[in-house]
Amino acid sequence: MLILVALILIYSNCQSLDFFYIKTQQFSFIRQHFIWLSFFIGFAVKIPMVPFHVWLPEAHTEAPTVGSVLLAAVLLKLGSYGMLKFLFPLFYDITLFYTPLLLLLSFLGMFYVSLTAIRQVDIKKIIAYSSVAHMSYVVVGVLLCTSSACVGSVFLMLGHGLVSAGLFFCIGFLYERFKTRNIKYFGGVVSLAPLLTFAFLILTLANTAFPGTSNFVGEFLILLSLVFNKSMFEFALLSVSMILFGSIYAF
Repeated sequence: MLILVALILIYSNCQSLDFFYIKTQQFSFIRQHFIWLSFFIGFAVKIPMVPFHVWLPEAHTEAPTVGSVLLAAVLLKLGSYGMLKFLFPLFYDITLFYTPLLLLLSFLGMFYVSLTAIRQVDIKKIIAYSSVAHMSYVVVGVLLCTSSACVGSVFLMLGHGLVSAGLFFCIGFLYERFKTRNIKYFGGVVSLAPLLTFAFLILTLANTAFPGTSNFVGEFLILLSLVFNKSMFEFALLSVSMILFGSIYAF
């Protein structure tokens, strides 16, 4: 609804929704902020970013396996794509104005979501909260507005789409056979399903951005951009701690 409101405001100002034509038009200061916030909140709910993330764990828990796969692999990426494609090219100055606040929200969100994932016993919720943390990492890369960080965000979106989809497939196989998602009941499953356990291990390593996996490329490029940005050194330290927390809730 908020994105629709932003589109209506753009059309009322430009009499067109042509992307390249909109880029040439001028908006009032208040209208720019209002359109930007409408776009951003709509995309933040879709990603989802903290504090707009509360729907995702429940949606994953209640959805069937195919629904969780579609949600994690495709639909969550629409929010970050919207930011890259529409929000920043059209309103770059407003984006720079809000960047410190959004970076702070992203890192606090990653810290909070990682701690929340550690205390979960529902294996599907653990993967759902890890998706929130990874997508917050994607937002950080987009907000840095450097070529390496943006490429890292795209790589992380692609890698996370493949890895999270595979993890939800593995969880679906386990649930169909054991009728539970409580992680405490899956001890010794390697003796019953060694191939599934091996696939789950590889996907879990990829979810922690283990070197040689798809997620590693994206997170490494984003972290590299943070390290080389002298004003972001504290955020780089926080990012390293997020990787540590990711290893804790994964294993």
